[in-house]
Order: sequence, then C-alpha cells, then structure tokens
Amino acid sequence: MNRLRLTPIYGDDETVTHVIGIQFFTEANIDLGPVPASSVKESLKSSDRSHSSFSAFRPVVVGDRNVCRGVCGILQISDEVLSLKILSRLTPRDIASVGSVCRRLYELTKNEDLWRMVCQNAWGCETTRVLETVPGAKRLGWGRLARELTTLEAAAWRKLTVGGAVEPSRCNFSACAVGNRVVLFGGEGVNMQPMNDTFVLDLNSSHPEWQHVQVSSPPPGRWGHTLSCVNGSNLVVFGGCGRQGLLNDVFVLDLDAKPPTWREISGLAPPLPRSWHSSCTLDGTKLIVSGGCADSGVLLSDTFLLDLSMEKPVWREIPVAWTPPSRLGHTLSVYGGRKILMFGGLAKSGPLRFRSSDVFTMDLSEEEPCWRCVTGNGMPGAGNPGGIAPPPRLDHVAVNLPGGRILIFGGSVAGLHSASQLYLLDPTDEKPTWRILNVPGRPPRFAWGHSTCVVGGTRAIVLGGQTGEEWMLTELHELSLASSAI
Repeated sequence: MNRLRLTPIYGDDETVTHVIGIQFFTEANIDLGPVPASSVKESLKSSDRSHSSFSAFRPVVVGDRNVCRGVCGILQISDEVLSLKILSRLTPRDIASVGSVCRRLYELTKNEDLWRMVCQNAWGCETTRVLETVPGAKRLGWGRLARELTTLEAAAWRKLTVGGAVEPSRCNFSACAVGNRVVLFGGEGVNMQPMNDTFVLDLNSSHPEWQHVQVSSPPPGRWGHTLSCVNGSNLVVFGGCGRQGLLNDVFVLDLDAKPPTWREISGLAPPLPRSWHSSCTLDGTKLIVSGGCADSGVLLSDTFLLDLSMEKPVWREIPVAWTPPSRLGHTLSVYGGRKILMFGGLAKSGPLRFRSSDVFTMDLSEEEPCWRCVTGNGMPGAGNPGGIAPPPRLDHVAVNLPGGRILIFGGSVAGLHSASQLYLLDPTDEKPTWRILNVPGRPPRFAWGHSTCVVGGTRAIVLGGQTGEEWMLTELHELSLASSAI
C-alpha cells in the first residue's frame, strides 16, 4: 500500500550526516472490521518503543499543565542548513512532497534558489546552464519549470512559419541546436549531389529566418552524416557519404568565431568510413559514434569515442565482450551523467534486416563498460519493460529529458502505426516501463532524427514534418515541453 524512500545526506567529508525519508502512499480499499481493544493497546505500546531517533519528546507548558509533545529533530535545524545540506539533495518530485508536510517546509520549498539547486543536483550543471539561457525561464521560475519538465503536463505541439530559404533544396542533411539556434549542414541535392553549406535559424529573433553562413574551409559535401554540438558553440561533423564514397573524417566549427571556419581534426586510428550511423556527445567534449553502414552495405556494431578536448585527439574503440546486433538509423542518448542508451534502427538478424524496437544501455563510468539489454528479441539477459513499447522503427527522434528519461517518436515505422505518437521511457527505474504521452496540438505527420533537434532543453524542433521530405524548411513543428512563457 505504501513504500518508504530513504535518501542519505552526506557531509563535506562524504560521511552520512542525515537520512531523510519520503513516504509514498497508494490508494487501497481494505475492510479491517472490528479491532479488539487489546490489539489497539499492544500496537500503541510497540509504536512508543519504536519512535525514530529524529523525534524527541519534551514537556511543553500549556496553561497549568505539562503536555508531552513530539518534536521532529530535523526541524530543529536552521533553514539554511536544511535547504543547502538536505532539501537541495532531493529530486524535484520529492521536494514537491516535502512541501506538503508542514507550513515551514512549504515556505522553504517556495524558494527559487532552492529549486535551482534541486534542479542542478538532479539534472546536472550542463542541463541547468542550458535551461537558464531559455528566453522567459526567469518568468516561469525554477519551481514551475521543474514541475512541468517532470510531469510534462504542459507539453504541446505547435506549427511555426519562418522566413528565409535553404537553397538549393535538399534532403538527408543534419540539424543540430546551438543554444537557441538551429544549424543545418550538408545534405543530398538534386541528382544525389552532396552539399557542404551551412545555414542558421535563430529562434530568439522576433522574426526567425534561415540565413546562409559564409564559412571558410568547408568540409567535402555529404549526406547521411551526423552533426553534434560540443563546448558551447562548437559543431562537429563526422562521416557520411560524399562524392568519392563513404567518409570517416571529423570537422569542427566555432559558430561564434569571426569569421566562422571549419577545421579538420586528424584523429588517430579513426573508425571505418560509414553513413547513417548514430552519435552523441559526453561531458560536452567527447564524441561517441556507433554503428552505421560501411562499404558494400555492411552494417556495423562498433562504438568509438573521440575526446575533442585533447590537443591531438585519438579515436578509441570501446572494447566490449558482446555487442548488440549491427544496425543503422538507430539513436544514442546520454542519461545519468555517463550512461548511453541505444534504441531502434534497422538491425541485422541472421541474413535478414528488420526494424528494431530494442533498448540497450552502457555505463561508460565503469572500468569495463558493457552493453546491457533492457529489452530485445532473444538477446542475452533480455527483459521486457512494462507498458506499450514503440513499434519497431529507424531514423526516429530521441529526446533526452531532464532526469534521464527518453522520449521517442517519428521515423520510418513498421506497419500502419502513427509516426507522431510519443513514447516515454525512464531507464533509471528499477523496472523501466514504456508509457504513451498524449499531448495537444497538431503533430507533424513525419519526423526524422537527422532533421530534428532539441533547442534549449525544452523544445524539439522538427524540420520538414508535413510531406515526409525535408524540402519545405520554412514550416516547422515544435514540441514544447514547458509553458509558452518559455
């Protein structure tokens, strides 16, 4: 009927100084019937013997009598210590629960500085920094922002029309967010022409419009590549298919430099040339590349890491005893600091290839990282998350939400299922459970992973979502995860 979550609170010397418990109740209908008086007396005696050490009973003078009242020891701590050392270590959900305990805790949990610390401890410094740059975040407040990004109660679709043009027209480009700007690079033009130009859409502008950015030393044209953001305003391009075939080169662009200049990174021991792979960034400095399609259509299952903070970056393959089946068109998402989650793609199964809905995770903080199967068909140690799993798909969208949850939608979906349905998974749960998220507004009919990006941590921007192709780039769809005040 209920469960108790105990959270240890550590002091500066990493020793446990307090333990705070949050009680969770679920509704239950139980007919206890008549209770014998003797049972009541016995239960009262046993409860007196098992009082928590946090409680102290002391006489309090009321009129001419001494009344023994219980005083919770944790409430004898000063507001500053209670906020900085204890409450700030809890999750947003737990803080909301604590606020309903008593008037004093309710007042403490209304403090914006406390909520910011809670968000930073729960979501990480990088996520908090990104959220601070979102227009209107101060008006919304950290308390409400935490609630809406936790419950997703304010999530909604809307359609945007922007100015400018991306010419020549193209498909199979890659898009990425830098702050509140959407950056588009490369793509496949008419007659499979590989493109190498760069366009930027500033969503902070009162009238956003696509602008062609004049850059120096652009990379060779390509499609089927990945475009990622590292170190704030730096973009990194890897791989893809160019005029001469598949590529495995790396280029970096500082979008805020004057003038912006592409710079090739000659990383030693690079992965095989590939396209339609997946990539993500770790710690804001490391590029992770997984899978994809190599020469002759061979699917890959390897995972490589490149530390771009090094003076002379070196590619390092992550050695694992077992790898998920080779695949392309899958997604990689970072959660929980240094953990990555792989979902979907076109996976190899014997001599055949099938769309996949498998989920795999890896913890890169371990001395010997290994892939773990959260769910998969006949995979070693496979489980089946509860709820309704997304239909198998490739080239879909995976959105990282604060707290480690992953939102999946779009892509090339098996069968007659809708590509616009949203699915939510929390891999940090003891038993991860898929759930469907229904939000108001008109979703796009199509959404592709390479042409969708998350702006400011609160908005997923889908390019070319109406026709299935990316030719119409002046009409965007936005999935807002927080109120329009943002």
